Amino acid sequence: MKKDQSIQKAVYAIVGPTASGKTGLSIELARLLDAEIINCDSRQIYKHIQIATCAPTKLELKEIKHYFVNELELDEDFSAGEFAKRAKQKIKDILKRKKKVLIVGGSGLYLKALIEGFYEDEISDAEIRSELNRKLESKGREVLYKELMKVDPETASKMDSGKTRRVIRALEVFYASGKKISDLQKINTKPEFSTIQAGLYYHRPVLYKRINDRVDIMIKNGLLDEVKKLQDKGYSYKTHNSLNTVGIKEVFMHFEGALSLQEMTDMIKMNSRRYAKRQMTWFRKDKHIKWVDMDELQGNIGAISYMLNECFR
Repeated sequence: MKKDQSIQKAVYAIVGPTASGKTGLSIELARLLDAEIINCDSRQIYKHIQIATCAPTKLELKEIKHYFVNELELDEDFSAGEFAKRAKQKIKDILKRKKKVLIVGGSGLYLKALIEGFYEDEISDAEIRSELNRKLESKGREVLYKELMKVDPETASKMDSGKTRRVIRALEVFYASGKKISDLQKINTKPEFSTIQAGLYYHRPVLYKRINDRVDIMIKNGLLDEVKKLQDKGYSYKTHNSLNTVGIKEVFMHFEGALSLQEMTDMIKMNSRRYAKRQMTWFRKDKHIKWVDMDELQGNIGAISYMLNECFR
């Protein structure tokens, strides 16, 4: 009997908030499945910020083949749309070699772009939107409209330059996804494979403690030295979007004298907790995710791997 093509082409995904233990579990599971890992993290793809992003270690990368880790320079632009395009090709290549595929990460928009295709009304990035609003206040609406004319002339030509909210929305979609609204409204490209998703769930107090503990470990492991090297080379979170992220911008602010060491540490923890909350809000909307209660399994790697493997059956 011929096997169902959708089952043959199924790939697996582990999702969850920051500090939920996705990286360690993915290594264990990749061993069991004989899988290669598609890393779905908008910051771990960049070089020079391994401590700040808690990227897989050199040993982990040597043991299990990873993609989209430590690949780009900090001044290179990258988007969810570009990730989806490249990742689909990598997955196709992996499946051709009869290997399993394990997608791992916490960047919800990147994952959605990869496994479902883009729906324009679901693309959102608060940081990009805030930056565009700041530009509106400082430079005026005409500057934003000219910017839209440059990146998406088809959309801009159908829009009154005075409709500032619509202009900002079109720019937000473009910078968040790497795709024009005018293109997204015409097509929605879906991949040629199905995805089975497992999510790592912790009760909030436990997750927040994990986040706080991890920040302390990051600092102990040399976070400040890592960011100082970037500063010495002329990099800044103000000029490089790759560095405008939790755990990096706060250290820059400390070096600039805006925060004491303790204030910096507390702010990284607070912003990381807020980020985790946003991640869970995003993932809870996806009814396809099978959640694994990590508190119930009490850190037993073997039991967790077994439960994840069951989710993927």
